[in-house]
Amino acid sequence: MGKFFNTAEPVNIYKHYCLAPLKRIDLKEIEQLIYQEKYFILHAPRQTGKTSSLLALQEYLNKQGKYKCLYVNFEAAQASRGDMASAMKSLLTATDKTE
Repeated sequence: MGKFFNTAEPVNIYKHYCLAPLKRIDLKEIEQLIYQEKYFILHAPRQTGKTSSLLALQEYLNKQGKYKCLYVNFEAAQASRGDMASAMKSLLTATDKTE
């Protein structure tokens, strides 16, 4: 099966047509912020490639071996607002659906 367009989940560059995720962000600026141990925010409208860019950044940083980058999605806990125990259980049992 060939490549196809995807709008339902993070992009897999090997399966989906897409713009290169790391070319969509200012990688040098983000690397500088990380080096300086500063926070940064990736803000954009829905379905514009934020998650795909963060996952690509995670892979890029981990391959360098200088940092250990972890991606965590807290969306599973959203329904448990106000119930910390339920929210934590949701996060701990959520499965990775990015592969």
